[in-house]
Amino acid sequence: MEILACPKCQSDTIVKSGIIKDRQRYLCKSCNYYFTVNKLGKKIDDYYVTKALQLYLEGLSYREIERILGVSHVSISNWVKEFKIKKPPHPNYHPTYKIFKHNELVDYLQSKEKLSGAGMIITELGDKFMLIKWERFKD
Repeated sequence: MEILACPKCQSDTIVKSGIIKDRQRYLCKSCNYYFTVNKLGKKIDDYYVTKALQLYLEGLSYREIERILGVSHVSISNWVKEFKIKKPPHPNYHPTYKIFKHNELVDYLQSKEKLSGAGMIITELGDKFMLIKWERFKD
């Protein structure tokens, strides 16, 4: 990976200036700023960020979203903080969810008894579908 510009002043007048902890160190000739190459982290696809935030807004917990999407609950928590997402209160309802393959979803939706009495949403998860259904808390 070749460094193209100084992270401080964006100048392209940089030179190599040694190695620190097995990483190349650079010096910016314009502002005399020393810096090293940034670590390349694992980038999560924006699709999963969007799905995680959607599921969070639907009332699922961080751990439930982690089990469904396979993304760390800490990452999900960080995204919620980063995007300043506020979960609306659901005092009388709670979500339940099921994951179906296409043919299972079609069979499930053919039963009228399963469709009445609660709100629901269907979202795509790769090659499967997730059905989120809100039911009243039973007192």
